[in-house]
Amino acid sequence: MNRKLITFSRVIRTGAVNFVRNAWLAIAAMAVMVVTLTIVLFSIITNATFSNTISQITNKIDISVYLHDSVTPKQRDQLLAQLKGLPNVKEVKYLSKDQALQNYKAQNANNPQLLQAVSETDNPLPATVQVKPRDLNKIQDIKTFLSRPAVGKLQSDQPSYSGDRKEAIDKITHATNILREAGVAAVAVFALISMLIIFNTIQMAIFNRRDELTIMRLLGASTWYIRGPFVVETIIYGILSALVSVLIIHSLFVAASSALQASSLGLLDINYASTYFRAHFWVLLTMQLVVGILIGAVSSVIATRRYLKFKTIK
Repeated sequence: MNRKLITFSRVIRTGAVNFVRNAWLAIAAMAVMVVTLTIVLFSIITNATFSNTISQITNKIDISVYLHDSVTPKQRDQLLAQLKGLPNVKEVKYLSKDQALQNYKAQNANNPQLLQAVSETDNPLPATVQVKPRDLNKIQDIKTFLSRPAVGKLQSDQPSYSGDRKEAIDKITHATNILREAGVAAVAVFALISMLIIFNTIQMAIFNRRDELTIMRLLGASTWYIRGPFVVETIIYGILSALVSVLIIHSLFVAASSALQASSLGLLDINYASTYFRAHFWVLLTMQLVVGILIGAVSSVIATRRYLKFKTIK
């Protein structure tokens, strides 16, 4: 057990020494890995931010159904029950004429002329049913139900729908889908480039140390003992690249929130993105470390299996 532990520590120490020795070769590999990991992290934070924005806007959207004053409580309750039974209905709220008037006054508290006009007449506002949809893309189902003749007879006016908010959500959803697809493509491309660069870096390191490796092999060093330091070296690439990528994202948020005094960047809510980054910092850092280590280790294993077949060190 102690022997294995000593061997393992020597492999790690040799890998660290090799990293310092090949620092200039490692810079190019780490630079591309930093770009890859930064894209990964930025895509995750952006997707979470867009999802939050969509959720906030969706919660503010509802369909208002205006009822005739002649609608009986039985008809009202039956309509409410039917609406609640629709698959795409998240919430149904009923406002009586008096509640609708109170809300109207509260919304127009800064307009004394409107308040005076309303107070001089009987309550002109109808009872209202507010319907919140689950999925805006399926809102036509609710509209189809409300357009039925039996339901239409209960309505004093056409249902109101805030179309501008749906348009905003459609834009954000479209931007999110494009960003997700572009992020996946960019990560795939840069991850491949990172692996190729690490592959070539290990190849050059093996070539530069061929005499040393020959001696180690002749002295009876195991295959794992010879290949291990190269894997450790690339794992260090991944760890350092992950730390740098997290630092870059953190610096961007600091610059945007303090130096630029910006709360949003186009559709991106910087305040929420920054809060999300801080709240999930350790999870995101762990994910970056895992991805960075995997990229480095996999590419190193492939390179050592190909170029360390000991053809020159028999």
